[in-house]
Amino acid sequence: MQTLNMYIDGQFVATESGQTFDVLNPATEEVIAKVTKGTAADAARAIDAAEAAQDAWEQLPAIQRAGYLRKIAEGIRARSEEIAKTISSEMGKVLPLARVEVNFTADYLDYMSEWARRYEGEIIQSDRPNEHIFLYKRAIGVTTGILPWNFPFFLIARKAAPALVTGNTIVLKPSVDSPINAVLFAEVVDQVGLPKGVFNLVHGSGGEVGNELASNPKVGLVSLTGSEPAGRKVMEAASKNIIKVNLELGGKAPAIVLADADLDLAADAIVASRVINSGQVCNCAERVYVQREVKEVFTQKLIERMKKVRSGNPLEDETLDMGPMVNKQGQTHAKQMVDEAIKAGGRLLLGGKPVEGKGYYFEPTVIDNVDNNMDILRSEIFGPVIPVATFDTIDEVIKLANDCEYGLTSSVYTQNINKAMKLVSRLKFGETYINRENFEAMQGFHAGWRKSGIGGADGKHGLEEYLQTQVVYLQYDQTV
Repeated sequence: MQTLNMYIDGQFVATESGQTFDVLNPATEEVIAKVTKGTAADAARAIDAAEAAQDAWEQLPAIQRAGYLRKIAEGIRARSEEIAKTISSEMGKVLPLARVEVNFTADYLDYMSEWARRYEGEIIQSDRPNEHIFLYKRAIGVTTGILPWNFPFFLIARKAAPALVTGNTIVLKPSVDSPINAVLFAEVVDQVGLPKGVFNLVHGSGGEVGNELASNPKVGLVSLTGSEPAGRKVMEAASKNIIKVNLELGGKAPAIVLADADLDLAADAIVASRVINSGQVCNCAERVYVQREVKEVFTQKLIERMKKVRSGNPLEDETLDMGPMVNKQGQTHAKQMVDEAIKAGGRLLLGGKPVEGKGYYFEPTVIDNVDNNMDILRSEIFGPVIPVATFDTIDEVIKLANDCEYGLTSSVYTQNINKAMKLVSRLKFGETYINRENFEAMQGFHAGWRKSGIGGADGKHGLEEYLQTQVVYLQYDQTV
């Protein structure tokens, strides 16, 4: 079995230690690849390469930097099916969703390339005669990114595209659960001739490689998409050098279903939100609040739809709704969350346990009679589990929804615009979806409140995360 290597300074290289780690297919539990296990020294070497390349890269006109992004997008489309099947095999995503991820990644690179002619500085009015004040938007320098496993390919572009188009260089660490697709991305980068050192890839653990990416004094920004505990570690490491951090962490998104909602639409959207990627998506509905007068009928609609969910090996059947969970740990965690909720008084209506046999599958699950005192409504489940709670008034559900340490996304189902706007104005979450599934747009701004993170991604505001300002005061002599 071939060992997949890191990509540093324009070359695919192994680590001097010679260590590797295995990548499993979560649908079969079989080893599908061996990957070089990088060290802190490897990460430092990649950062050095990024630093050496950064000045020349920033000096290129932005439109030329954008041209490389478009070439990478073209290279991805040329290998889209290969990449999609790789994603499915290493982290269990159903193939249609993996294809969406790959194509969305290419589109995202094209979208960010379009900002090359659009991001701009300012001219500020001076209080002095014969003076101009210019505000420039400048690259930060060397940036680093620590990637998750749930949307592993797209998150490469979400971090690299705004960084590169604005003149930064980058070093990325993929998740050890899903590193193969990142190697394919690096192959495309290599094929299009991106200047060496501009894009680098180092495999390895968060404790060693990730810590170096956050604590190295040559880094100007570190971005992490991951858990809240991982975010704390990154902040602590970054604090040594007072560098900028960009964190997308956990979510516990409330879905609020009012009595006047289109219940079929709401049920379809919420079930889709829990089934997508086997429930392993930080911005999708994690807790459901249903107004009392429609609670029974709505819960029945959820059960009917969850019963129809089909799961299995994504590479054997393209029509499946759901694949396995990414690893045994995630499967075990979902079971523990359900068991604890039942012990606390929750009522299991459907599912509730792992599927017997090979693969990390978990049954589509619905549980009601839960409340905000239970962990299942406070901590991330990250699995195909729908907990259903009840409320009576809008003011009550606003308090319940906001009673959470996370603040990433939320959703509302109602046919009354006044009720919708009341909820929008009082929900304390970075995103709110009205009568639709939880899925953001690349031109929006994906950012959480509270423990869901710092900063954000996508759109103009996501681009500006990778910029810093330089203000120039220019006095001149009009007598010449």
